[in-house]
Amino acid sequence: MARLFSRKGYEIAAEPALASVLPQATLLRLFCTTQLKGAWISLALCLTSAALALAFVPALHVLAWLSLVIGSLYLMQRNARQMLALAPCDLDAPLWSLRLATIAAAQSVAISLLILLPPDISRNAQTFLIGTLMMLSCLMSLRALTLPLAFHATLSPTSITVAAFLFATQGLEALPSILILAAAYVCLTFFTSQQREVMEETFAVQAEQQALYAQLQSAFERADDARRRAEEASLAKSKFLATMSHELRTPLNAILGFSEVMKNELFGTHVVKAYKDYASDIHASGEHLLNLINEVLDLSRVEAGRYELHEEAISLAQVVQECHHLMEMRATERQLTLDLAIEPTLPELWADARALRQVTLNLLSNAIKFTPAGGRVDVAVGWTAKGGAYLAVRDTGPGIPQNEIPLVLSSFGRGSNAQKSEEAGSGLGLPIAKSLIELHGGRFAIHSQEGQGTQVVAAFPPDRLLQQNKSMAA
Repeated sequence: MARLFSRKGYEIAAEPALASVLPQATLLRLFCTTQLKGAWISLALCLTSAALALAFVPALHVLAWLSLVIGSLYLMQRNARQMLALAPCDLDAPLWSLRLATIAAAQSVAISLLILLPPDISRNAQTFLIGTLMMLSCLMSLRALTLPLAFHATLSPTSITVAAFLFATQGLEALPSILILAAAYVCLTFFTSQQREVMEETFAVQAEQQALYAQLQSAFERADDARRRAEEASLAKSKFLATMSHELRTPLNAILGFSEVMKNELFGTHVVKAYKDYASDIHASGEHLLNLINEVLDLSRVEAGRYELHEEAISLAQVVQECHHLMEMRATERQLTLDLAIEPTLPELWADARALRQVTLNLLSNAIKFTPAGGRVDVAVGWTAKGGAYLAVRDTGPGIPQNEIPLVLSSFGRGSNAQKSEEAGSGLGLPIAKSLIELHGGRFAIHSQEGQGTQVVAAFPPDRLLQQNKSMAA
């Protein structure tokens, strides 16, 4: 299967031919790098072999052999440097593979002349020269394992030369040695083939990782761009809502004012009684619309990060008592029991009084709205386990299914019980309350089960309390 290469967010499927050329070029470069780094080792081995060969071979023969070997080594180093200097787009991998393999073959032939130059030497000298020759050939062939053609070009001439020399000097008696030499050649070829496959797999994995990294970078860029556009859209939405809310308030205040005048019959009694009812309906609808506009404006400010807290030292208990007093009449009209429990030792809280009042009224309004007649709403203010303060509102209403709690905390989200009830609502009360509590660094949580009522808890961190009394908190 062709791999995918990513560049600047575009995915390009690599053709099979290209996929095969890339590892070949990589292996070719690795071969040249190995030749350059191992040049001094090869030269040292050849000089050592030449010095030892002086004990068995005339000095002139050794000098001639050493000159040919050094010349072939230099030729290999020069061509390896030329190949590495080429840009990847200018590299003709098959041509360079053939060229370097030819040089490797010439180098192997030069090394093989070590046992062909002496005119007449002893059996011990022959054994030494054959061993030296095979050692040099094996070491140089191992350095060429990344390039199969160069590997065989390095090992074959030496093996053939040694086999021919043994057969020429020993006849059929050399047959076991020749078979061992052939077996060694096959084993070495198999070993280098396995190593080469491992290297190719490693290169393939690295190429795939690089492609995945490029795709990941592209995905990050797209995600960042999408996030930036979403933020811009959210800001534009918030600006639009703020502008529209301001523009709607002006005519709405006029509607509320004139409808209140007609409702209260300030300029005389209506001839038709239905007009007074109509005026009351207009005024009630206008108040509902104004409350909705105020909630939308507050939510847009919070989402845009432009809601400014005017913090001061306030009494959470006093704020809750004021809201409790305001909602008592509504609870009485709905035949509900509204109970209040406040911890008297609670110190002042560093917070925005208007925001806390809005949170408390939203929670009480929701609890009263969805609790049936004869039910109960409990309000509590006290210490948290960690030394902070909390406000809790609990009702005996129908409750909220667990899977709908995230829905009711989202903007304009309404649960199934709210949709079934006749009570009107915008679905903004709880999201605004949650956002305002979080602006104070607090936590907002809903604990509810269907048919067992609902408890909403707003908790403030300990650093919001002034002059804490830890013993009282305990």
